[in-house]
Amino acid sequence: MNDILVNKLPEATDQRRTILNLYNSGIEPEIISLELDINEDIIKDIIKNESKRDSGHTNNNLSNYLLNKFYLDAIIDVNSVVKEAQFRTWNALKAKPELNIIAKETQNILEQNAESKLRLVMLHIDLVGSTKMALTLPIDRLTTIIRSFAQEMTNIISLYGGYVLKYIGDAVLAFFVIEDTTSDEQYISKVNNLREESETNNGFSSLQFSNGISCALTMIKVIKEGINPILNQYDYPELKVRVGIDYGEVAVVQYGIDIYEFEKIILKKPHLDLIGYTISVAVKMTSLAEADHIVIGQKLYDQLDIKLKDSFRQLKTNTEIWNYANHTNGELYNIFTNN
Repeated sequence: MNDILVNKLPEATDQRRTILNLYNSGIEPEIISLELDINEDIIKDIIKNESKRDSGHTNNNLSNYLLNKFYLDAIIDVNSVVKEAQFRTWNALKAKPELNIIAKETQNILEQNAESKLRLVMLHIDLVGSTKMALTLPIDRLTTIIRSFAQEMTNIISLYGGYVLKYIGDAVLAFFVIEDTTSDEQYISKVNNLREESETNNGFSSLQFSNGISCALTMIKVIKEGINPILNQYDYPELKVRVGIDYGEVAVVQYGIDIYEFEKIILKKPHLDLIGYTISVAVKMTSLAEADHIVIGQKLYDQLDIKLKDSFRQLKTNTEIWNYANHTNGELYNIFTNN
């Protein structure tokens, strides 16, 4: 029945080609149905009848082996995250996107640790080429892209147990709290002694340190397979990102009190922020990453298990492009990028 209906539709061949192109670019049948206003069963029949579709097609250059080995894959369905991103992006292009920010959780963490230091993994992600977009795109298109980007990155950070600290133009700065389950030295020793054991035996500490990297890889995957295929259909530029991540002690500082007035009720809350060398390093190293790649610092690299370390290579640097020092030996601070 559906096959007959499809064949009788005007310009059926072009329509079929459009459906297959959308599907092969990574867009789910449900989203194609919404986008083209065609019954989802018809969409699925066309896809099913395409006998020679390359089921392995993907524009994703990330290492599938690496992604499949992350501890949270058993909990987080990355493909579902991609599908949801497609749906929200499609809606954002049809109407003004909603940026739902949950600031309460971040505020609570900072208030609980005000005037103290936390061991954090800091993550900084920004858009590549945003300056050019700002100069060439109409303001409505630019704001749609920035809002959609910020919303999807916020959702992913939350999924991986992180907190958004702030939005800085086209960038998002986030953090992951490292519980003090064991000292750094004990952990490194433990990792080095577990070369022959499976990754799942590396314990909670290993999960904490790899979370930021898992989050970053999912971010890149969502950009490439979730957001970009939708943008392509509406003549928006494709997005590319860079991510910088490092680990270290960061101070929680209170600047003063924020005062809000709501219906003659005065609300007060402490104005808190994070300050530390780790943040500066994570932000600066982002600019050294290739598009759709991650750069991590030596301190985070030292905490990773052996297999995850093998997925990174050291970046060659010099004082002209990188002047952050290793406080232990006074030499340039080593940074690494994913293969």
